[in-house]
Amino acid sequence: MKSLDNVKKELMKNPEFVKEYEAIQPEMDIIRAIIDARISQNMTQKELAEKTGMNQADISKLENGTRNPSIKLLKKLADGMGMVLRIQFVPK
Repeated sequence: MKSLDNVKKELMKNPEFVKEYEAIQPEMDIIRAIIDARISQNMTQKELAEKTGMNQADISKLENGTRNPSIKLLKKLADGMGMVLRIQFVPK
């Protein structure tokens, strides 16, 4: 059985896959940051929802990538976790 890393290595040999993978990378980075921040606070989605006044279902949608957050919403999430939203551009 192939590991996930091995499957990814194989797929990354395909230029079309690489193009699509890179296109969604910023969105995936935001999703990963939201999840990591919430987990680092030992907070459930429900607890974060209570602190932000959001529905738990909406937080779930953000975390599974079916809803795109605005900057205002990201700030609200950061505030709910006692964090500061910082956006950084980095060279390629």
